[in-house]
Amino acid sequence: YLDSLMVAKAKEELEQEILVKEKEKHKYLAERAPPLNTSGLSLGQLQDLCRELHAKIDVVDEERYDIEAKVALNKREIKDLSIKVLDLRGKFKKPTLRRVRVSADAILRSLLGSKHKVSMDLRANLKSVKKEDTEKKRPVEDSDWRKNVEAMSGMEGRKKMFDAAKAGPVQ
Repeated sequence: YLDSLMVAKAKEELEQEILVKEKEKHKYLAERAPPLNTSGLSLGQLQDLCRELHAKIDVVDEERYDIEAKVALNKREIKDLSIKVLDLRGKFKKPTLRRVRVSADAILRSLLGSKHKVSMDLRANLKSVKKEDTEKKRPVEDSDWRKNVEAMSGMEGRKKMFDAAKAGPVQ
């Protein structure tokens, strides 16, 4: 119901606007081109009137030509600028993204804003491991790696490995 009323009101306003423009047009034409009174004029006066009207027509044609040239120039400039805009959009390179380390607290702070008061300690839930346990599990023979490297270096070491492989696994 409301939509139909709005459409009807807009239609009325549009009609009134058209009528106002027509009145303004007639008023402007009456000022610029008053009606000609040719009755009672001699041949010489009519010729002078024609020359005067031709001069006015020439002036108006020059103005029209100048305005058309300006419009054509503006259209050309608009077209060139729109092409430049499209070129600039196409040549834009996206920057390479860099990896940034952000803590969980910083992420929550950015997502929740000032509401985030609790700090997340991710290490609190991890299982604690004692260093002593890991040292006990290591075999003693691997403790000095330099001896193994020296023993296996050169041809002698390779020969020992070859002989050990021929003999089979030692138990």
